[in-house]
Amino acid sequence: MGAAPGAAQIGRRLTFAACLAATIGLGLASRRFGADLPGFVAAYAGDVLWATAAYLAIGIARPAAGIGRRAMAAFLLSAAVETSQLYHAPWIDGIRATLPGALLLGSGFLWSDIACYAVGATIGAAGEWAFARLPVR
Repeated sequence: MGAAPGAAQIGRRLTFAACLAATIGLGLASRRFGADLPGFVAAYAGDVLWATAAYLAIGIARPAAGIGRRAMAAFLLSAAVETSQLYHAPWIDGIRATLPGALLLGSGFLWSDIACYAVGATIGAAGEWAFARLPVR
């Protein structure tokens, strides 16, 4: 007898959640210890990891969606948040002035962040693809 159909999705969600927690930790560490990292890594790691975290969060919400769909959704979500930084109103700038708001919404639009989001979504997809091909023991 096989496992119930829901059991596989629960397992996938738990895997995505564990990877998301690790990715958030790495992202926060890249900001906290940026001065100790090589300049290139300090400048771009947080944005790459932001999109990877978006990929993993979408995996939690939609574990049955295809890898490509999740990657595209993560990229589009990340790019939409980045583009929203072009909008400035007191209420949203007030949110962005807080630490959680700055981490989730950013503060200033940069084209380089769009490239980082493409890399981050691709890392999420490639990581899942590689993980799915590991031998099961």
